[in-house]
Amino acid sequence: MMAIDYLAHYSDEVRAKVSALHQQGQLAQFLLKRHPEIHQIRADRALYDFTIALKNRYLRQSAPLAKVCFDDKITLSHQALGLHTYAARRQGNKVKTKNEIRISSRLKQVPEAFLRMLVVHELAHLKEKEHNKAFYQLCCHMEPDYHQLEFELRLYLMLADAGLDPYLTAS
Repeated sequence: MMAIDYLAHYSDEVRAKVSALHQQGQLAQFLLKRHPEIHQIRADRALYDFTIALKNRYLRQSAPLAKVCFDDKITLSHQALGLHTYAARRQGNKVKTKNEIRISSRLKQVPEAFLRMLVVHELAHLKEKEHNKAFYQLCCHMEPDYHQLEFELRLYLMLADAGLDPYLTAS
């Protein structure tokens, strides 16, 4: 049976439709039709450049990023696919912070839209620390299809956890 945990906060109607699509074997085709190709960002430097381009476009005035990288240690046991961390250090009278974004290496083989959605999510934490209304408004400002992409990423994760990763078999 599929891991419905990813859809726990969705309505019973949505979960039933997803379950029906999954049982009919059409969930992978749905994702492949919407997002046929995976991105080519494999190196940390390419991820950094991708992230900085988004940051410069939408969050020019926000705090700088010290590091952006793929991280093999981030799994769903952390309840996350990406982490935004910041460390505050005192240097004399000043407090300096370093912002870092770490993205799960699991996202090296997904469509660019999924990676962009997660990078947008982590960038939004530069301005809004909590997952509140302002946070999600900022996410939607940077990525208008944010909620749809989050839903589709959840569908992908369900398939991947079941051993049915459509992007491993498609490449």
